[in-house]
Amino acid sequence: MRLPGSEPPPDPTGGLRRRVRVLLALDEPEPAARLARPLRVGLLGGSFNPAHEGHRYVSIEAIRRLGLDAVWWLVSPQNPLKPRAGMAPFAERFASAVAMARHPRIRVLDLERRFGTVYTIDLIRRLGHWPGYSFVLLMGADNLAQLPRWRHWVAIVERVPVAIVARHPYSRSALAGVAAKRFAAARVDAARARELPDLVPPAWTFLVVRPHPASSTAIRAGRMPRPAPIGEWGRSTTPNAATDRNPRRDL
Repeated sequence: MRLPGSEPPPDPTGGLRRRVRVLLALDEPEPAARLARPLRVGLLGGSFNPAHEGHRYVSIEAIRRLGLDAVWWLVSPQNPLKPRAGMAPFAERFASAVAMARHPRIRVLDLERRFGTVYTIDLIRRLGHWPGYSFVLLMGADNLAQLPRWRHWVAIVERVPVAIVARHPYSRSALAGVAAKRFAAARVDAARARELPDLVPPAWTFLVVRPHPASSTAIRAGRMPRPAPIGEWGRSTTPNAATDRNPRRDL
């Protein structure tokens, strides 16, 4: 069985290196997914209820700042820390992510549903059996603040590098919180962020990015227009998306 959206990211060598097919088997790593170095992949998990331009913007920033080859959007069947009330069906949320993620280095996957995992630690353990990849867990500052509520959160940080993206108004309290203090010695300066995928965990960095106004909560409440589809290389058609950038220019 193969995962959807499994085409390879653009060859970072401009064609000097043979392109590699990134087709992941569910039960064992794909032996063809081998580069001269591990493939650097950012993992952005979430409900995507619905997906919006902020997810895409953060993903492109992570690709640029961390030197990632790809970002995988991992749509969760049901976040154990979120109520089921108000949660759209999985198929609808997955479709919204596919419509919003149109970018050659962003893939939308349903690994948790296929693996039958509920908690992040179980997914990280499963991916740890796939050689040839350097994974980085991507999360907003709000998730850093609540990380101690996650199952085996210490083990998560000790198994995979983590990149925290600033998010108002949570950043200050998150950096003063339990998780940040517990792993203060493992923090990597943002100026060295591109080294993060190759570091042995625990290792984490905090990325300050220009705020993006999009919010799933605001969209559901009708305070913002729902995400509009994005052309393969064009700008979003959602009004006032001033921070949405052209991926060709950024990458």
